[in-house]
Amino acid sequence: MRIPAHAVCTAIRDDIVSGVFGPGVRLTEEVLARRYGVSRVPVREALRTLESEGFVTTRRHAGACVAEPTEQEAADLLEVRMLLEPLAVARAAHRRGEAHLKVLRGLVRLGQERARRGQGDDLRALGGWFHETLAQASGSPGLIALLTQMRHKVAWMYVVDAPVRPVESWAEHGAIVDAVARGDAERARALTAAHADRAAGAHRLRVRTSQPAVNTASGGL
Repeated sequence: MRIPAHAVCTAIRDDIVSGVFGPGVRLTEEVLARRYGVSRVPVREALRTLESEGFVTTRRHAGACVAEPTEQEAADLLEVRMLLEPLAVARAAHRRGEAHLKVLRGLVRLGQERARRGQGDDLRALGGWFHETLAQASGSPGLIALLTQMRHKVAWMYVVDAPVRPVESWAEHGAIVDAVARGDAERARALTAAHADRAAGAHRLRVRTSQPAVNTASGGL
């Protein structure tokens, strides 16, 4: 049975994000095909997709390698995500369905409960699900795809510390959902922008280069 290229792409991307393949590591079709038990054709297609996403780069005489993002590129990525998330939430305020609201409210209840109990591992997973659902509620396929790609890249480039005040963080999530439920796009946008700005300080670079350090928590984001 032929395994589709998108499944191979997901597997390679996951291995890059988790650090199995570090920055600069050469990615040969033969080795990858053997690792994932596929032919070289879906591997070749997957590498082209990952290159378009910025995870892979092609070097002369070396072929495909894991990209080596600079600190400035990492800072730019975080800044762009912080601009797109409020846009997605503003659209969600007009386009969300009842199913979206039901999931979001359920996640907020769970998040607030876990925050009070100090269950950090659960909070990280719930937070990811929360932001993914908000993006889905925007009803914009292009924006959803872009935010999904950016979440992968942020997870690759950054270590994210747990919120210092998780109860307050989940209270902010609850306020965002309330604004979305009321259809108040401007308030939803403003709350999300403020939340993202505060959360930026929890991001620490995982990928280090010789480039000058960039303060990702500064007002420039």
